[in-house]
Order: sequence, then C-alpha cells, then structure tokens
Amino acid sequence: MRFVPTELDGAYLLELERYEDERGFFARTWCRDELGDHGLVADLAQSSISRNARAGTLRGMHFQTAPHEEAKLVRCTRGAIFDVAVDLRPGSPTFTSWFGAELSADNRRALYIGEGCAHGFLTLTDDAEVMYQMSEFWAPDAARGARWDDPVFAIEWPADPVVMNDRDRTYADFEAET
Repeated sequence: MRFVPTELDGAYLLELERYEDERGFFARTWCRDELGDHGLVADLAQSSISRNARAGTLRGMHFQTAPHEEAKLVRCTRGAIFDVAVDLRPGSPTFTSWFGAELSADNRRALYIGEGCAHGFLTLTDDAEVMYQMSEFWAPDAARGARWDDPVFAIEWPADPVVMNDRDRTYADFEAET
C-alpha cells in the first residue's frame, strides 16, 4: 500500500500496490504493520458496509466521542463517492479543516481517517457500496454528528444532496471547544 498524506492532519489516501500477472492482479488492502509503521491506529474492531441506492445520497458527518473515538479506513467497492473527513481535535494544526477525495470501485483508493475526525460522504453514482473498517466498536451513547453544510467547516461538496435522513440533516451547528 502507498500512504499519501493529505492536508488534513491524521488523514491519508491509501493507494493499492498491484501485483499483476495473467490472472489479473492482487493487492493488499489492510496491513497492521504498515499502518503502525506510519503511526496510524491499526487495531480493527469492526467492519461494515453501506449500500446507497441513489446518486446524491449523503451520509454524515459522523463521529464518536471519547473514550470511543475511532479511526476509519473507508473504501468504495461499487460505484463512486466523494468522501470527507473533518478534523474535530482542538489543538490540532488542522482543527475544523476538511479533506475530501473521490473514492471509487475503479480507482480503488481508500481514505484513512484518524481518531477525533468526523466522516461523511456523498454518493456520485447509483448503487454505491462503501466498506468501513473501524478501530472501535460502535457506541450509541458516544455517537454524534456535525451538519454536512456547517459554515464552520465550509465543505465544498461536488453537488447538493438529494437523499439524506432527518438526523444528518438536523445536527446542530458545530461549537468549537478550544
């Protein structure tokens, strides 16, 4: 795997190193040692998928509070998404900044999102499927969210969402705790 740093502290794009032969190719998508060598959380507690029927579906911006903060590795296995991480760690050099990238079944990239960051995505195609690997178990009492269009973050989404649940639409404005 190639680890490409992003402008957001603690977030990396992971690109596959393909080993090709007459059958096609093989590539590693997770390696505890390689993540650890880059100083990233390499413990895996859960893996989940989401299927999204329509282009323009928005999920996020989700995070968990301490002591249940989670690192995530997000990959789009069908279709395409615009994946976003927002740094919510007071004291971080990129606090309240965001990073977004297109992840798709074709480009096979993944986004590593460090603990203390919010995560969300907008589907760019119908029938998009997203796989998440998380370092922490889901803790309903620690689950929180930030509004997708909060002016504090000023995320530049490639399009307006057309499908979103009420919870994601109605999160309160983010209030920085410095």
